[in-house]
Amino acid sequence: MARFIDPRVDWAFKRIFGSEDTKECLITFLNGLFEDELVIKDVTFAKTEKLGLRPDDRGVVFDVYCVTNEGKHVIVEMQKKEQEYFADRALYYTARAIVQQGVRGIWDYHLAPVYTVCFMDFVLDSPILKKFRTDLVLTDLQTHQRVSDRMRIVYLQLPLFDKHTEAECMDIFDCWIYIMKNMNMFEQMPFSEKYPVFRKLAEIGDLRKLSREELELYDEDIKNMRDIYATRKFDEKRGMEKGMAKGMEIGMAKGMAKGMAKGMAKGMAKEKIATAHRLLSMGLSDEQVSTVTELPLEEIQKMKE
Repeated sequence: MARFIDPRVDWAFKRIFGSEDTKECLITFLNGLFEDELVIKDVTFAKTEKLGLRPDDRGVVFDVYCVTNEGKHVIVEMQKKEQEYFADRALYYTARAIVQQGVRGIWDYHLAPVYTVCFMDFVLDSPILKKFRTDLVLTDLQTHQRVSDRMRIVYLQLPLFDKHTEAECMDIFDCWIYIMKNMNMFEQMPFSEKYPVFRKLAEIGDLRKLSREELELYDEDIKNMRDIYATRKFDEKRGMEKGMAKGMEIGMAKGMAKGMAKGMAKGMAKEKIATAHRLLSMGLSDEQVSTVTELPLEEIQKMKE
């Protein structure tokens, strides 16, 4: 039986990264992710639901939304199920966090930076994003220099993380990702001696310490996750079966067409040869027979041998 919660499940993810009591986890993760770029000492959690600017506008609900002590906005998302337009969704979420900073009246358009971090338990269907971590910023196409630091999107595709043992993890960021992928299979929380934050994580993620209500919420999310997985596997299997059936149908049709074409060509060739023999017996020259039957002259000459 598992000892720890699975952080890839919605309820568990928000328990670890989205509450005041556990913000130490979020801070250490973000500092590891943006090492030498951001030094976050504290975060203030903001409302995760952002309404539209007008009554008919679509609202958004973030998994985790906070503002750092330096005023930088950070969105952290966990996406378990593959979505066709997830990259667009991440861009949309980032844009909404930027637009929400606008104020009525006189305003100089000064914006606070928005960082969107996307955990994905799947691989994006993109030929240029086939690596674990991808950082997106606004840059000039020719010089490749950044033109603004107000928007940053980070994709973390968990299946592409290639460190499979504790010994391979070189820093706290590696440790976090290793735990995110495997926490529900641990008997003991790794890296706890080196990084105290993981002792905190072991405490808040211990299934034995959850209340009955918390367990029910977690189990419901686990059930939903399993249903999603089962549905995905069924769709994949059905898609393969349909693809194979269609392939066989096309293959049979092509085979029949090819066979008919070969048969017709063979029949026409036999008919030309028979015609050539009749014309030769009538006394026509080799050249005349070749012209009429469209057979090579050499072949006509061999018929007379």
